[in-house]
Amino acid sequence: MKKLLVTGKSIEEAVKNGLRQWNTTEDRVKIHVLEQPSRGLFGFIGTRDAKVELELIPDAVEETIYFLQDVFRTMRLEVRIEKKIDKENMELHLYGSDLGMLIGRRGQTLDALQYLMNIVANRYSTTHMRIVLDAENFRERRQKTLEELADRLAERVIRTKKEVILEPMSPQERKVIHAQLQEHPKVRTFSRGEEPNRRVVIVLR
Repeated sequence: MKKLLVTGKSIEEAVKNGLRQWNTTEDRVKIHVLEQPSRGLFGFIGTRDAKVELELIPDAVEETIYFLQDVFRTMRLEVRIEKKIDKENMELHLYGSDLGMLIGRRGQTLDALQYLMNIVANRYSTTHMRIVLDAENFRERRQKTLEELADRLAERVIRTKKEVILEPMSPQERKVIHAQLQEHPKVRTFSRGEEPNRRVVIVLR
């Protein structure tokens, strides 16, 4: 936990001095008053400043970014991380060269990094967080690929009148298949098996 010892002629001044040093706001710190200010004899002999300890409250997203930076530093990769926040989602986007090794086969490495990253984020968050990790717009490209796959396999089921069982997928990828065929008039989907070998099954309605 990051802490800072600061002084000032008043508690308020000491706190402001600390916030200025950290370039942060009061809602990001816990304030522990160690010594009250004292005016001393005749108002100036033996005066004593206020002494305050500030404790920085960790920010879940910042700690997550620090975690990723440590991982990339260990891997000797130069990666730029950008935050993208809207009302519903928090995303971290990775930019750099040779990001293929961070994506992995069908995004498996990216999914593993995202899983670890969310463990870190929720360690520092008071509410449950889910942060999406993306690189080179892989998530968007993968979603489009899965949607096209779902449509092709649905046509096969209709043509052959036989069920199709897909290869094991992550919960997020299975969700894409289910969503794509949810309103299909002739086929339906369900999942079969246990993680990590759970698969989507497409059958006639």
